[in-house]
Amino acid sequence: MGSMFDPLSARFPSARRVIYGRRGMVCASQPLAAQAGLDILRRGGNAIDAVIAAAACLTVLEPCSNGLGGDAFALIWSGGRLHGLNSSGPAPALADPGFLREKYGRVPEHGWYAVDVPGIPAGWAEASRRFGRLSLAEVLSPAIAYAEEGFPLAPVASRGWASAFAAYSKIEEGRELFAPWFDCFAPSGRAPRAGELVCLPGHAASMRELARTDCESFYRGELAEKIDAFSRETGGWLRAEDLAAFRPEWVEPLSVNYRGYTVHELPPNGHGLVALLTLGILSGLDMGQRSAENCHRQIEAMKLGFADGLRYIADPRCMELTPAELLNAEYLSARRGLIGDAALEPEPGDPRSGGTVYLCAADGEGNMVSWIQSNYMGFGSGLVVPGTGIALHNRGCNFSLDPASPNCMAPGKRPYHTIIPGFLTKDGQAVGPFGVMGAFMQPQGHVQVIMNTLDYAMNPQEALDAPRWQWVGGKRIELEPAFPSDFAAELRRRGHEVSVGDPVSFGRGQIIWRDEAGVLCGGTEPRADGCVAAW
Repeated sequence: MGSMFDPLSARFPSARRVIYGRRGMVCASQPLAAQAGLDILRRGGNAIDAVIAAAACLTVLEPCSNGLGGDAFALIWSGGRLHGLNSSGPAPALADPGFLREKYGRVPEHGWYAVDVPGIPAGWAEASRRFGRLSLAEVLSPAIAYAEEGFPLAPVASRGWASAFAAYSKIEEGRELFAPWFDCFAPSGRAPRAGELVCLPGHAASMRELARTDCESFYRGELAEKIDAFSRETGGWLRAEDLAAFRPEWVEPLSVNYRGYTVHELPPNGHGLVALLTLGILSGLDMGQRSAENCHRQIEAMKLGFADGLRYIADPRCMELTPAELLNAEYLSARRGLIGDAALEPEPGDPRSGGTVYLCAADGEGNMVSWIQSNYMGFGSGLVVPGTGIALHNRGCNFSLDPASPNCMAPGKRPYHTIIPGFLTKDGQAVGPFGVMGAFMQPQGHVQVIMNTLDYAMNPQEALDAPRWQWVGGKRIELEPAFPSDFAAELRRRGHEVSVGDPVSFGRGQIIWRDEAGVLCGGTEPRADGCVAAW
């Protein structure tokens, strides 16, 4: 049937409605993943079990965005408080920034040099151990079934898969290194098409091993040995010792007050701080109604937040400033004062002088989870450990090679990280999880979703549906095709360099809000294949 029509065609306007539930809800970029998470809730699992089940399914259903060789972060509301989980891995002990600086002048996107220790399996195991109710084996069973028995590929995922196939097909130098990717993801000599049944036996075998060992095998067992052997044989830096040394970290979330609500993000090495800086700047302004002027102010505040984030965010052990210094009220006020009528080139301040997937879940007991995981650039590095389905990320691309930068690559150091889960509370009570995936779009999506909700009274679905802007550098911004034309004209008049971008590049989000009566209200991203599964 897939050959009869274009599954990405959208000739007519359509609208998604918010979805309500009471006993549980899972929002994900793939309907089959959301349904698998809801099924885990029906089996007696809680929101943590459900989000891990859905996350595991996404490594199978949408491998062009995430995989077993990626990183993960989470904000988990349980027991009346918010817990932060950082499961991003560091650079290997053999990492050599001097070599990369001399040979390439950057961290290459493809191949071994951008591969850090993957954190996703450890993140699943850690969240399950601390907060889950069901065994990890039961929670991973839906993903194993999809990988073994096959699944029909979703339309937006098929586009990402085809894009990766085209990109890897053009690689000439060291092409043999990428042969396992083609064996795993294009065994028929092409990318699978939307609606086509896909089986991933390597994934199934690896996840059975993860289920059997509570993910220990990935770091201190058979899978670790396979990763180590592949790296040694093909010139990689990653070793079994790097994997064995890794442990996820529980961290204290950061927050700012915005319009009477508290917006929570994880601390560095992620850039949730950029979203908080932006909201902190905007909190002192009356944003009124949606207008071109207020859109301009949002963009200017975001540019200032990013300027500071790109200058200061790094592995927290290496940061020159603390998040508290950057979020200081006096500093935010000074940054706010820089916003004028015209677009400015962003510069960092000095407070001392003056292919990712996002998903969320909730249950009837009050647990709520904001979860994000990623291989970074689509499938990541393009490397797949032979026979395992483990696609290794390229998160090391976010390292600087400048020795003066706090984010300069170094052995055992975590890079600046773009994937960020968000969470909203009010008066110490959970409102719910939210997130917008998409590399450097993520804090921009967080700010726009929160402002759509708290400034402009949009419901979760409207907050995601609204056309977005994206700052891309200097005075350059991209707008979605549906962005109001009069707003675009006014932004140009104010000095912004405006262009229209592909909607795929403006992020993909999910939201769950809980009201005072305990009713769950969910929205899912119209730019993705996702859905809200509710009970």
